[in-house]
Amino acid sequence: MTPAGRLPLEPMDPQLKSIQPGGGVIIHLEMFWGRMRRAWLKTFRKGYVERMRALRQGDFNGCPHEVLDPRDLKFHRNQGGWHWRPEDDPFRGRDQLPFARVGLAELLVFSLIAFGGAGLFAFLALQFAAQPAVQITMWLLCATFAVIGILIAWFFRNPSRTIPQEAGVVVSPADGKLVAIEEIAHDDYIGGPAIQIGIFLSIFNVHINRSPIAARVIGLVYRKGKYLNALRPESARENEQLAVRIEGNDIPHRRMIVRQITGAIARRIVCWLKPGDELTAGEQFGMIKLGSRTELVMPREAGLEIVAKLGDHVKAGSTVLARYTTRT
Repeated sequence: MTPAGRLPLEPMDPQLKSIQPGGGVIIHLEMFWGRMRRAWLKTFRKGYVERMRALRQGDFNGCPHEVLDPRDLKFHRNQGGWHWRPEDDPFRGRDQLPFARVGLAELLVFSLIAFGGAGLFAFLALQFAAQPAVQITMWLLCATFAVIGILIAWFFRNPSRTIPQEAGVVVSPADGKLVAIEEIAHDDYIGGPAIQIGIFLSIFNVHINRSPIAARVIGLVYRKGKYLNALRPESARENEQLAVRIEGNDIPHRRMIVRQITGAIARRIVCWLKPGDELTAGEQFGMIKLGSRTELVMPREAGLEIVAKLGDHVKAGSTVLARYTTRT
C-alpha cells in the first residue's frame, strides 16, 4: 500500500534491459569476457563458486546469463533479483577507485590504445634518428597519443564530493556549465508549473550523475533518438535520453526529473536505478560517457530560490542550484 501523499511506483520501462540501454562495442566485449570468466570459475574455482552461491541474496536471477559473483550483475543491477550484501562482495573496493567503476573497461581499452600508440611512435622515433624530419613527426604523434590517453583518464575520473545537508537544498545532478533556466507552464509528472535547468557537460567535465535530493525513484522513461550537439537547444527534445522520475523523501515530497541526454560524442547513457530505489542527496546513480547534457526539472512554487546563474560552472552533488525556503 502506498503511504498517504506518496506516488505509487511505475513499472520498469520495458526498454531498459540493462544499465546501458544504448549498447556499444565495449559492453559486448565485457559480456564476452564475462562468459569466459564464468567458464574458468566453474572449472577451476568450484569452491569459490559454491561460497558465493551460499552468500547470494534474493529469490530470482534478473540477468539474461548465469550469475556466479557480483561482477555478473554489473550491467543488469537495475533488473532486481539476486545480489550480495556489501560485506560479502569481494570486489566492492573497486567503488573506492578514483575512476568511475562503470567506465573501467573503456578506460582500460582506450588507454591501452592511446598509450600503446604513444609507445609505438616513441620506438619509431628512436629508429629514425638519422632522419630528423621523420623523427620529429614520430615524436609529435607520440605526444598526441599520450595527451589523448591522459584526457581519457581525466574523463573517467570520480572525485569525492562534499554534499550540502541543509533542508530544502537542491544540488546539481551533473558537472558542467549551466546553459538554460526555463519556466514550464505545466509538467505532467511534476503536476504543475516547473523550472527546467540545463547543464552542458564537455569532455573535460566529470560525467557521473548524482541525485539532486534525498528521494525515492518512482519510474524511468527511456527514449531513443539522435546525437545532436548537446549545446543545441533541440538536443533536449531530439536526442537519446533517459528520464529519472523521483519523489523527495521529505515533506512535501516534491517531484523532480533528472534527464540524461546524449550528445554528438557521448552516445552511452548509464543508469543503474529501478523503481523503488532510495537515493540520498548527492548519491551517484549513473553517468553519460563523453560530452553530453543533463537537465533537472523541479516544481516552481512559492519559496523557491534559484541560486545558480546562467554560465555558472557547477559540480554534481556539491553545487547548490536552488533552495526551497518553505516546506509545504
